[in-house]
Amino acid sequence: MPKRTLQGIILSSKMKDTVTVKVISMKEHSKYKKRFTRSKKYKAHAKDELGLKQGDEVLIQECRPISKDKKWKVITQK
Repeated sequence: MPKRTLQGIILSSKMKDTVTVKVISMKEHSKYKKRFTRSKKYKAHAKDELGLKQGDEVLIQECRPISKDKKWKVITQK
C-alpha cells in the first residue's frame, strides 16, 4: 500500500525534532459546484540537520505513529 504524500508550509519549528505543517487543499461543494479551500495542520518528524524554519515549503509522508500526534515525517524541502 503506497504511503500518502502531502505538500505544505511550515508554521512552527520551535519543538525538538517536530515541525507543524499547514496543508491547503481545494474542495468542491457537491450540490453547488463552488470550489473553496480547506487547510489542516499536521505535526511532522524532522531532524535538526535539515535546518528547517518557518515559511519553508516541504513534502511530508505518512509513517508509523511516532507519538500521540506525530504520524508524518518530512521527506524533502522544496
